[in-house]
Amino acid sequence: MALTAYQQQFKRRMKRAISLRAKADQKARRYTKLLSDAIGAAEDAAMQMNALNQLYNVDVSTYTLLTQALHANSGQEVLEDHLAQSTPGEEAIIFNQVPDANGGQPLPANPLFGELMTGTPIIPPAQTMLVGAKVVAPKPALVPDAIPAASETTEA
Repeated sequence: MALTAYQQQFKRRMKRAISLRAKADQKARRYTKLLSDAIGAAEDAAMQMNALNQLYNVDVSTYTLLTQALHANSGQEVLEDHLAQSTPGEEAIIFNQVPDANGGQPLPANPLFGELMTGTPIIPPAQTMLVGAKVVAPKPALVPDAIPAASETTEA
C-alpha cells in the first residue's frame, strides 16, 4: 500500500528531526569530553599551585572563578559518569505506521521543520496611534526636495 502525502510528510519531518537530535547528541558528547578534560587540567594546575604555595609560603589562588565553579558543581568524575551511562544512539527508533489523518493531504509548510513558506506574505496595515481621544496616523518621513537637473539650472 502506498503512503499518502500526509504520511510521507511525517516520515520526511521525523527523519530530519532524528538527524538533528543525533547531531546535537554528538556535539554534546564532544563538548562534555572537552569540558571534562579542561576540568582535569585545572585540577592538575591546582595541585601544582598548592605545592608552590606551600614551598614558597605564598597564597596564590589555585583555581580561577570559572574552574572553581566547574570543579565544585560538576567535577570531572560527574561528567565522565554521565558519558559512561549514556551511549550514542541509545534510543530505539521505531517507525510506526502513521494514521492517515487530514484526508491524506500534507499539512502546510512549517519553518520549524526547515520548510519554506509559500504564498503571498501578509503585510500588516499601517499602525495608528491614539493620542488623547483622537486617532493620529504616523507622519510620513520627510523626503528632501529633488536636486534640479543640470539642464534646469544653466541658462542658455
